[in-house]
Amino acid sequence: MTAPGVERFTAHVQGRVQGVGFRAFVVARARSLRLAGSVRNLPGGDVWVEAEGSRETLERLLAEIRQGPPAARVSAVLVTWGEPIGSKGFEIGWS
Repeated sequence: MTAPGVERFTAHVQGRVQGVGFRAFVVARARSLRLAGSVRNLPGGDVWVEAEGSRETLERLLAEIRQGPPAARVSAVLVTWGEPIGSKGFEIGWS
């Protein structure tokens, strides 16, 4: 069971987002916002992010993801909102 007010998104991040510190960037931002979830590379060069927390805080993370670290070039962020699954912590996942 998740706490009231907790939401979840998954995001497919496209662009130059592998080999530029993108996953570490997302982990640092998500942890500083006290969000739960994970980030992982996808085959083909994209990145997958799943995060849970308050809608306001999740929107803040999405704004950071759309910007990315300095070496990244984010071309699109495809977001799907859904029910939280009770994630704990924020980690780099592996495909």
